[in-house]
Amino acid sequence: MPKRGKRYEALAELYDKNTQYEIDEAVAIVKKAATAKFDETVELHIKLGVDSRHADQQVRNTVVLPHGTGRDVRVAVFAKGEKVQEALDAGADFAGEDLVDRVQNEGWMEFDVAIATPDMMGQVGKIGRALGPRGLMPNPKTGTVTMDVAKAVKEAKSGKVEYRTDKQNIVHVPVGKASFTEEQLFDNVKTLLAAVIKDKPASAKGKYLRSVTVTSTMGPGVKLNPTRIVEIATK
Repeated sequence: MPKRGKRYEALAELYDKNTQYEIDEAVAIVKKAATAKFDETVELHIKLGVDSRHADQQVRNTVVLPHGTGRDVRVAVFAKGEKVQEALDAGADFAGEDLVDRVQNEGWMEFDVAIATPDMMGQVGKIGRALGPRGLMPNPKTGTVTMDVAKAVKEAKSGKVEYRTDKQNIVHVPVGKASFTEEQLFDNVKTLLAAVIKDKPASAKGKYLRSVTVTSTMGPGVKLNPTRIVEIATK
């Protein structure tokens, strides 16, 4: 086991690593443990009882967090015609048909969310190898392939996050900043958990929420009580 630093060990004394906490208790601990010199990101890590190798057990969707993520989101919209101006008017940082060439020929990737109109997907498909590994490929299921680009841009800017299972069947999602109030973090965590619970695949058997941990960028992970999560998040 790698040796932990003195700061990490001191922070770990703030809680019992073998205890599963209520959401509000965990949020309070994480905030207290976020002592870095920058505004740490608070993240939720959810181990699910699914097998993402099977298409019918993959969990992937989006949800708008009530208090956003606390970071500026750069949005690129692959569109043409009047949809370009519509996207820019809605707050997109970049928009146009030429963005495909910039990604393909210049390796340009200075954006956090990619949105595309359906008539652009033929061209966007050409840069799928660049966008896919970064989780940036527009997808109808997540609302990022749409003709209503104004709505998509506004949602992305206001705190819409995507969650999806990785190869280990774990969902990793930012839910705010350490500078958020405990109430704001509680609301965001509850909203995300409610969405993930709602998306439980019908084919998933056994315990769905295997483990749930909330942590900050530099802090230790605090475990949540899965049973209580279902009670609280689905009220």
